[in-house]
Amino acid sequence: MGMAIEIRDDRAAGRLRAYEGTERVGVIAYFVLASEPGAGALVAVHTVVEPGHEGKGIAGDLVRTFYGIAAAEGVAVVPLCPYAASWAARHPDLAPQPPAEVVAAAKQQLDTDPTLW
Repeated sequence: MGMAIEIRDDRAAGRLRAYEGTERVGVIAYFVLASEPGAGALVAVHTVVEPGHEGKGIAGDLVRTFYGIAAAEGVAVVPLCPYAASWAARHPDLAPQPPAEVVAAAKQQLDTDPTLW
């Protein structure tokens, strides 16, 4: 049995990172969709689990935590990352569908600023 996974949000860098001890074992790259109050979103762009750490549930833990952060902040999640999108489809009770206009705004912001991921 491995060590417990600790998940830390680095909002300034747009990274939700998973650590096992001192080793980073996974990350979600994301950005905050800026819009009018109450209509923003956290946008998951890419989920990565480091080689040798696959199959431990780390990616699922990251996405679950990501949705929890968004819920606590009262904003939607836009899962542009294929893994986050498939996780959301499997867990509709934990991953509410974002409004279509928020998804469109997130895609537009990503298209116009490739540095976001």
